[in-house]
Parts: sequence; structure tokens; C-alpha cells
Amino acid sequence: MTCVGIIANPQSGKDIRRLVAHASVFDNQAKVNIVRRVLVGLDAVGVERALIMPDYFGIGTRALHNLKINLRAELLDMPLENTLDDSTNAARLMREQDVRVIITLGGDGTNRAVAKECGDVPLVAISTGTNNVFPQFIEGTVAGMAAGLVARGVVDENVIHASTRLDILRENEIADVALIDAVVYDAPATGTRAIWEARGIRQIVLTRVEPDRIGLSAIGSALGVALNAHEGLYLETGEGGESVSAPIAPGLIQHISLRVHSKIRIGDSIPVAHAPTAIALDGERTLITRAAHEYHIRLSDAGPRVIDVRAAMAQAAAKGFFIQH
Repeated sequence: MTCVGIIANPQSGKDIRRLVAHASVFDNQAKVNIVRRVLVGLDAVGVERALIMPDYFGIGTRALHNLKINLRAELLDMPLENTLDDSTNAARLMREQDVRVIITLGGDGTNRAVAKECGDVPLVAISTGTNNVFPQFIEGTVAGMAAGLVARGVVDENVIHASTRLDILRENEIADVALIDAVVYDAPATGTRAIWEARGIRQIVLTRVEPDRIGLSAIGSALGVALNAHEGLYLETGEGGESVSAPIAPGLIQHISLRVHSKIRIGDSIPVAHAPTAIALDGERTLITRAAHEYHIRLSDAGPRVIDVRAAMAQAAAKGFFIQH
């Protein structure tokens, strides 16, 4: 039985950047409506079963209310902690239950949590967060259809591409991961987690630089550097180099002086040279280091597999899948 998983994070799109910047609130009722459209899309292409992560708001339960579809949709049986760990645990359980594709609703942080345990299960990431470099701005119906096409094997593996990630190493063991950016920030506490003040940034390691995206990776994008699929970018702040302006949060553009910027390759490792500091992963302060060189940040090719929604839909159309006979 073809099964697709859905992980909708009720906390995405609600952090402190609504107060200190001009980020909009992505309310949970909007996520309910997206999940409803995702389920309709899955059903339309013949997916037989969907597993939905439960949550305190009841996004899945509300999405299923009075929804007329043929596929069997149910909530995943799992305990809730009401933290990002729910998304990680849901990804692991879905992988263990042979889910073919996981659809996520969230930002970079949500997808980082899912990526820790999704393994080789490919993702369709729908943007509903604050920083949305990893997920796509895509309509839920089309996202569901594309995910279903991959899950059913209607389209081939060419529509799935590998991504990179950042491994945060402590004594050569992976302590955590990031999908887009790891930032060394001059504050020995996680505090409100999100970063909105550039002057505390000391080091930045990026997996990608996309000039039309917002967040801390925009600092690297402002340099106009192009990266290939096997490269990342390392930055150090300080006087004597380039000074850039970057939108580090919605409606918040700040100026940053960069003393060093250089490309890095898969396997390259950057020591966290400042302490005590916080290490922010995909925009949120997560780890605290008390000693310099306690942690290293390594560019890795072990990121999650991601479905190119446009390519999946185009390939299915070219095969005549949508033509009624």
C-alpha cells in the first residue's frame, strides 16, 4: 500500500521575529487548509494511505474533518513533547513504516528536525516558516500530487536530488546538523533562539547562497558568490574586508563587515574559534560552547533527498498521466 507522510509543525512561523522584525504570522488554520489540499492532491494521483503527525493544535484532525477522499488518512501513533523533537520522532516512525515520501509544512528549522531521521525518504517541503531557504513556496494541492507521483513510481528518480548539510562535530561525533546555515554568535546562551541582530555574529558557514532568499544565508548571498552542488561558503565578520547589506529577517536589513569569505568543499571542517558563544543552526541558537575549538562545522553531502515538484509534474504530464481515457 502506497503511503505518504505529512509533518506539519504548529510552531513554525511564530517566533520572536514577529516582534523584532516584520515577519508575518503563519497561523495554524492556514496549515489545516494546506494539509487538506495536500490530501486532495495525494488522493487524485492514487495514493492509498497517508500518515499525519499529531500535534497540540490538531492540524491533522481538523484537516480530515468532513474531507471526502478515498485514501486512508490517519494520525501517526506517537507521544507528543510539543517541541521540534516531535517532527524528528515522526520522521523516524514514518521511515520505519515504509513511508515513500514525507511532506513537511514549516521553515528551515522544521526541515532540519525532519532531516535528522528521514534517512533516504525524499521530502516535499512546503514553506510555512520564517526563514524559508530550504522549503519551497508551493501550493498544497500540487505538492500533494507531486509527492504522490514519486511515491507511486509514476515518475523516476531523476526528479529527486540530493542536498548538502552541515555536521556540527564535537570530538569527531555529530552533535547536531543544519541544512542551510551554522552561525557562531557572541552570546553564551540560547535566549530567545532566533537571531535578529547582526553585530553578534562571528562566523558563518553556509550550504547555499540564493540571492532571492531571506535569513542569515542572505549575508553570503550579498557577496555575489556562486556555489556548485559540492561547495559551501565560510564567512568571518570583522573590519578590513567587504561590507554588505543583507535581509537577515523579514523587513530587517542590516549591515555586516566581513573580514574573510572563502568557498569550502565537501568534507572541509571549520573550527568554532570563539568561546563562550552560541551556535545557531538554521537561524536559531541551539548549542553553547564554553571553549574554543570544542566544536567544528563540516560540510557534508548527507543532506536529505528533495523532490523537484515542477520536474515531477512535468514528467508525469509528458507521460500522459493526467490525460483521461
